[in-house]
Amino acid sequence: MTIEKNAARIILPGEREYSCNVITDTMGDKSIDITNLRKDTGYITYDPGYVNTGSCTSSICYINGEKGILRYRGYDIADLVDKCDFIEVAYLLIKGTLPTPEERIGYQKLLNENSLLHVNMRDFFRAYPHDGHPMGILAAMVASLSAFYPELEDKDPEENLDLTVTRLLSKMRTIAAFTYRQMMGLDFVEPQYSYSYCANFLNMMFRTSVNNYVPPMAHVKALNKLLILHADHEQNCSTSAVRLVGSSDANLYASVTAGVCALWGARHGGANQAVMDMLSKIVSEGMAIDSVIEKAKSKEDPFRLFGFGHRVYKTFDPRAKIAKELCKEVLSDLGTTDALLDTALELEERATHDDYFIERNLYPNVDFYTGITFHMMGIPVSMFTVLFAMGRLPGWIAHYLEWKHDPYQKIGRPRQVYSGPEERDVVPIENR
Repeated sequence: MTIEKNAARIILPGEREYSCNVITDTMGDKSIDITNLRKDTGYITYDPGYVNTGSCTSSICYINGEKGILRYRGYDIADLVDKCDFIEVAYLLIKGTLPTPEERIGYQKLLNENSLLHVNMRDFFRAYPHDGHPMGILAAMVASLSAFYPELEDKDPEENLDLTVTRLLSKMRTIAAFTYRQMMGLDFVEPQYSYSYCANFLNMMFRTSVNNYVPPMAHVKALNKLLILHADHEQNCSTSAVRLVGSSDANLYASVTAGVCALWGARHGGANQAVMDMLSKIVSEGMAIDSVIEKAKSKEDPFRLFGFGHRVYKTFDPRAKIAKELCKEVLSDLGTTDALLDTALELEERATHDDYFIERNLYPNVDFYTGITFHMMGIPVSMFTVLFAMGRLPGWIAHYLEWKHDPYQKIGRPRQVYSGPEERDVVPIENR
């Protein structure tokens, strides 16, 4: 990163000129440093949704939306999916380097040792209604971890990194599986030492006393890859929420709970569920793909084509390409066909050759295919966002820890442009 002193100028009313430094990051992208703008001039910037605002410096994730690039710690997402499992990628995001074979074994051991939940937490699960939304349960249970494991309150996570962080990474998986069991009215299945991270989760989800369930290797492989695809994505809504809450010196559990709640929204983590609902509607009603495309293009029609377009990517989402192939692999292993996937493939083919979509940079995003794969693995739609949260957890932890080393250490506190009434006098209630 380099800094050019006084390389940019802002002309303010009254012909006042203000000079700003220009920061060039390691990838050559430039930003204007307005850290002291309000202090020096009294002005602030107005940027709804922070579309043009950089809130921090970060070495965790790099995205180039115009070129369709996504990298974790410098490693291309496709390379990581091809050569690593989720535990290796979690280690990379949290600790900064890919693990050696010995470190990988040690990390897996820590995850297994810390996968059990406090026995009293079972009472919490049983108190939730069976039709309670899994994300509500997940958020509440993650926040509850700070009550059952309070040592984090008194120690910086760096001092006890392998215990505190690995505990959360492992127990979140167990919480997610137990949430599903409660929803289905089933007894809980404890994590098993002999299973890998993803195989353990699937076993805790689907094993019963009468089915002799063994996690299918194709499903374990697919889940590993799907979690890697979701592991981080720069300063998105939920990650920004984690960093914002963390900036108040809230503990890791509280900060991650904020991320879970942000992810819950239909415009963020719930997007793949919206895609599934859309595809199911198209299939069940026998809608022709041509009519679906025309409905999506019509301003008068309320129909929305979910799974296309992205806030950052202006070309094909690199994660969507991988997710598409995963769908095909899982389907091939099942030895069957899937009308939802067939419909999705046809929609992609038509849309990516339609000028309307091309001119507006509307390409399939990661949500377009991930839900179909979860569906084929037997995971209900209501659990999709929970699995998204499991995948995003290493990124949230990494950003929380990175903020702890931020030299500014400032609490997040955006400014506003006030649009309310001017000063008014209070009229006594009897005279109103």
